[in-house]
Amino acid sequence: MVLIIIDGLDASGKSTQADLLAEYLKKKGKTFLLRTHPSDDNFFGIRAREYLFLEGKSAHIMASLFYLVDVIRSICLYRWRQVDYLIYVRYLLGTAYLPAPVHKIAYLFFSKIVPTSKYMFYLKINPAEAFRRVTINRVKKERFESIHELNKISGKALELISYGSWKIINGDRSILEIHEKILKAIPLSNIELRNLKNIEST
Repeated sequence: MVLIIIDGLDASGKSTQADLLAEYLKKKGKTFLLRTHPSDDNFFGIRAREYLFLEGKSAHIMASLFYLVDVIRSICLYRWRQVDYLIYVRYLLGTAYLPAPVHKIAYLFFSKIVPTSKYMFYLKINPAEAFRRVTINRVKKERFESIHELNKISGKALELISYGSWKIINGDRSILEIHEKILKAIPLSNIELRNLKNIEST
């Protein structure tokens, strides 16, 4: 099984890229499991999402803690499924939402005890562009989706990815360009790689 992690700021295109990847794998006859955090099918994910819309330091901490438990739950329940690919949207970098310097301690701690992968992608987007997308696409903003918070979280996330084997992808590029970058980086057959090169040359 190949573990693939897609992470980044809010509105960086994580879910879009995960859905495109899942669609591609399905067409290729591959089996996969896709989990997005915070998830909406269990108590911890639901509570994490609820706290994202509340203000105050305690809500900040509770949102992050429930999120981390939601991720750990996914690891415990789904890491052992017999599939070709396991795709997680939001994973270790949820620790960037914790207050400094706890975010760094939490990241280093969890990175030692949870599975990691050679296929961890960070969609690096300009916080101003993330805020623009949030403003256009969200009916109601989460507590971390102000330009101030996006700038802070971006800085912390970039600090954290320096401690792991993250592949940084320019999230300001087109959806198709990002999709092709991810496909090139994950394990595919030689025939599939040749097909990708043919797509690029047309």
